[in-house]
Amino acid sequence: MLLATWNVNSVRARLDHVLRYWERRRPDVLCLQEIKAEDPAFPREPFEDRGLHLAVAGQKGYHGVAVVSSLPLEAPVVGFPHLPPGHPLNRERRLLAVTAAGVRVLSVYVPNGEAVGSEKFAFKLRFFGELGSYLNRQIEQTPAVVVAGDFNVAPEARDVYDPEAWEGRVLFSPPERAAFEGLKAHGLVDCLRRFHPEGARYTWWDYRGGAFWKNEGLRIDHILATPALAERCEECDVDLSPRRWKRPSDHAPVWARFRFGPADRPRRGNT
Repeated sequence: MLLATWNVNSVRARLDHVLRYWERRRPDVLCLQEIKAEDPAFPREPFEDRGLHLAVAGQKGYHGVAVVSSLPLEAPVVGFPHLPPGHPLNRERRLLAVTAAGVRVLSVYVPNGEAVGSEKFAFKLRFFGELGSYLNRQIEQTPAVVVAGDFNVAPEARDVYDPEAWEGRVLFSPPERAAFEGLKAHGLVDCLRRFHPEGARYTWWDYRGGAFWKNEGLRIDHILATPALAERCEECDVDLSPRRWKRPSDHAPVWARFRFGPADRPRRGNT
């Protein structure tokens, strides 16, 4: 299974990019964030014409997540089902869970947080806490869970081009780093770090000042997997090519390849 995650910064504005990336890489599962489109406005036809399956949790503004897959998608769940539909953490479409070939896949778009100490920052930390609670329930039901998306956190100094300048700012503050580590403590492995312990491997670059071409970026997009799944991961990396295309997203895709044999494919769990 080839799984990729990408904050596309508007699926309609960058539909050609998404289709071009799918044709080029052919991921079995592609998690998208910041699609910026309500469900009826999501451009389904180009994907369905290619025989792909879709699960969409759309919304206007800077929200919305989706999963595009060559595999059938089962048991889609939007948001945090253990919270009421009207709960503040469920008002923004930032979480979508589906099952593909026995793997429970969560496409997640963690709030940015705006500024350390702000109300939006507190909301971001609350989101991390509820995501951890939700993960406990998922992991109890199946050993194969992957959480992929834009976490809006650079976990370590090696994930930031200038750690001293970014220290204490949103995306690289101690509370955010602690929240990310707390999420991993639920039993998740950072797939990219298994293969690339070095720094300067970023997934987001500001549009301004030629940041991408200077490689002045942050690694804030991640693929986290349970141990049962992480041990099947053969490679994981960042694909820089789409960031070089005309009018790109400010994020680059992250991908991971998992290998399963007939006898060790994860069993389907109740979701």
